[in-house]
Amino acid sequence: MANVRLDGVYKIYPDGTRAVDDLSLDIAEGELLVLVGPSGCGKTTALRMVAGLEEISRGTVAIGERTVNRVSARDRDVAMVFQSYALYPHLSVRDNIAFGLQLRSMPKAEIAERVAKAAATLGLTDHLDRKPRNLSGGQRQRVAMGRAIVRNPQAFLMDEPLSNLDAKLRVQMRAEISRIQRDLGVTTVYVTHDQVEAMTLGDRVAVMKKGVLQQVAPPQELYERPVNLFVAGFIGSPAMNLLQGRLEGDGDGAVLHLGDQALGVPHALLDERPALRGYLGRDIAVGIRPEDMEDADLEGAGGASGGAAVLASTADLVEALGAELLVHFVLSAPPVVTDDTRELARDAGADEGEVPGEGTVIAKFSPRSRVAEGAPVRIRVDTGRLYFFDPESGAGIWGEPGDADPREVGDD
Repeated sequence: MANVRLDGVYKIYPDGTRAVDDLSLDIAEGELLVLVGPSGCGKTTALRMVAGLEEISRGTVAIGERTVNRVSARDRDVAMVFQSYALYPHLSVRDNIAFGLQLRSMPKAEIAERVAKAAATLGLTDHLDRKPRNLSGGQRQRVAMGRAIVRNPQAFLMDEPLSNLDAKLRVQMRAEISRIQRDLGVTTVYVTHDQVEAMTLGDRVAVMKKGVLQQVAPPQELYERPVNLFVAGFIGSPAMNLLQGRLEGDGDGAVLHLGDQALGVPHALLDERPALRGYLGRDIAVGIRPEDMEDADLEGAGGASGGAAVLASTADLVEALGAELLVHFVLSAPPVVTDDTRELARDAGADEGEVPGEGTVIAKFSPRSRVAEGAPVRIRVDTGRLYFFDPESGAGIWGEPGDADPREVGDD
């Protein structure tokens, strides 16, 4: 087991494309760090540079006390689990798991002991004599993990290992990977496009965009304190609603205007984030998470932590998901349109420049709500949980002006 450190790492292709741009990360011994971001953000390239499968253009990668820039992949003492299972179809589960050890001419008794231990850990003991074609997708992925585990590497590198599984198996395997990594205590770098996977698995999560690290922090910190509009819009499901507003002074407090409607900003929030006072009388970008809104007409609604206010609209669409209702409605406040939101739109499959759900806000209501499509709806907003961002830079507004960038705080 060893720490993994990337220091000012670049990957620049001959045509000048920067797949990874000045990436610095320090992954502690035994930590599970998740690299997450849209397709093409550089996360897999970064992982492959750690593995030795991609040449480093600049910077250093160290595993333990050893700089490995010029060390071959096979000599780095890391084990990689790929998106595809890459199992040998003619070999049994036992022989697939043991294959790498056999190549190293390890004594048969030790191989048998390691394979048995890995199989027990992964719940594969009863399947050791079966061929891959007789296994489910989840079992095949366990065999691929077993092949990595038996090597007792200094670090595991996992490249979207669950992407080929159906939704139910993904949830099951997430829990398995978390348990196995915790039991083994091996340093793990895990790449995924799925932010739910990232939030449930990672001790810390590193969010990337266009090759650049945006923020690295524990999952809850990313959710509660996003460094910019991109992280705010990427972390959370459904995504945070991002709107253009205007902040006006109101005695010692403030009022947030969203089109033709207004929300009072609690004094406690202004005290907590005094930098907001510098935006009084100015346009501002505001984020409201769907889960921070509720049906104002529902009896018992509104256990808001920092204050509450009500918006009025018409329910355009109501999606019943059993445990919750997703209510779509329109506000006269326009959506935020920046490079960050355009990148989020592209990742969501929208046309370039199109903001998904333009002009529409999504709220997460209790299933007890009786709101109906086409009917008026009143939305109670927990104004103590509003998020604010500079409309030009997209930076989150937290604390005092000049406070440390959360990217720096989370990277230690």
